[in-house]
Amino acid sequence: MAHLLMVESWVGSMSRLLPRAIREAGHAFTFLTRDLHHYLRAAPEAAAHPLLGARHVLTAETNDAEALLPFVERAHAALRFDGVITSCDYYLPTAARIAGRLGLPGPTAESVGSACRKDLTRRVLADARVPGPRFAVCASLAEATDAARGLGFPLVLKPVDLCAGMFVRRVDDEAALARAHRALAGFPVNARGQRRDPVVLLEELLDGLEVSVETVSYGGTAHVVGVTDKSVGGAPAFIETGHMFPAALAAADAEAAVHTACAAVQALGLDEVVAHTEVKLTTDGPRVVEVNPRPAGNRITELVRHVTGVDLAAAAVDVALGRAPDLERRATGLSSAAIGFLVPETEGTLTQIAGAGQVRDAEGLLELQLAEPGRAVRAAGSNNEYLGHVMAGDADGPGARDRVEALLAVLGPQVEAAR
Repeated sequence: MAHLLMVESWVGSMSRLLPRAIREAGHAFTFLTRDLHHYLRAAPEAAAHPLLGARHVLTAETNDAEALLPFVERAHAALRFDGVITSCDYYLPTAARIAGRLGLPGPTAESVGSACRKDLTRRVLADARVPGPRFAVCASLAEATDAARGLGFPLVLKPVDLCAGMFVRRVDDEAALARAHRALAGFPVNARGQRRDPVVLLEELLDGLEVSVETVSYGGTAHVVGVTDKSVGGAPAFIETGHMFPAALAAADAEAAVHTACAAVQALGLDEVVAHTEVKLTTDGPRVVEVNPRPAGNRITELVRHVTGVDLAAAAVDVALGRAPDLERRATGLSSAAIGFLVPETEGTLTQIAGAGQVRDAEGLLELQLAEPGRAVRAAGSNNEYLGHVMAGDADGPGARDRVEALLAVLGPQVEAAR
């Protein structure tokens, strides 16, 4: 039995999937956090949060890596860790630094740091000639305005250090650019209390279908698990409204996406890591959108598991321990699985979601998760405001997405406007 150090976590599904994978493999973990109540507030009703299944819970200031490293060294001397893991983007570089300091397996801190900063990713991939959009890194609105004139509208403005699509906006002119820049400047500290870098990334707007390539790297090789498709809405934001695995692509398109994603992972120097690399299949060929050095969010890992039997959360545990992961495909009875999200478009208080009973009894349903009445609702600006999701599978082919979209159409969120 191995003992892992888990440094913080996402509050969503990975806060349940990683503890489950650790437990099912017969291992144990110690949970290191600056604020345990951040997770307990999201605990399932009438159930202990899975993170409380930790052998130990340690409290320290995880936002101060320099002070944290000596603390973790002392904890390691007493508790003996075999690997370090996290699912939260904001702590991936810290986890990599800890693993390096303790001499434990894992990707290098440099490779993870470059993957977690969108501006550094762009520069590394450009130097390696991995195709991506034309871009500019801007320290001020004046710089961004000048760069936009050179790049040409329409563009995408991105923060370099946020995730879940937060403050990523399409901008079609200088007025829209100024609004998007001001909105981002008004969010100087992220949800974990970390001060943000005010630098912004401007990119040309890419056309074409967006997909993600799920890989597991170990032994210096990126092993491809598959390609997932993505639907996006909420313009001028870029909100993920659904996914299907495997993506319904022509073989040549799938091969191009895989080749580009693996080239990006290699260029960044990522190894002993599960990665989720987003690629646009443009009319000029595949272009890397971003590389995430952790398992995919939005329940994509569960889509993969339902179709292939491959557990990417378990693979993340294995590579964190320096072990070869089990990537053998198994018959599951499903050819495709898809998820669709209930994205709010109005603000107020949720009174009910009509149609839930009908969806709950639908053929092929894998998951139904819906927000409870009384929840405060705001129009979605990122992937953080969903009112729930529907997941379904298809045993006979790539019909899972159509099934999910039909079920989503049955659901009717009723929101009482704020007075």
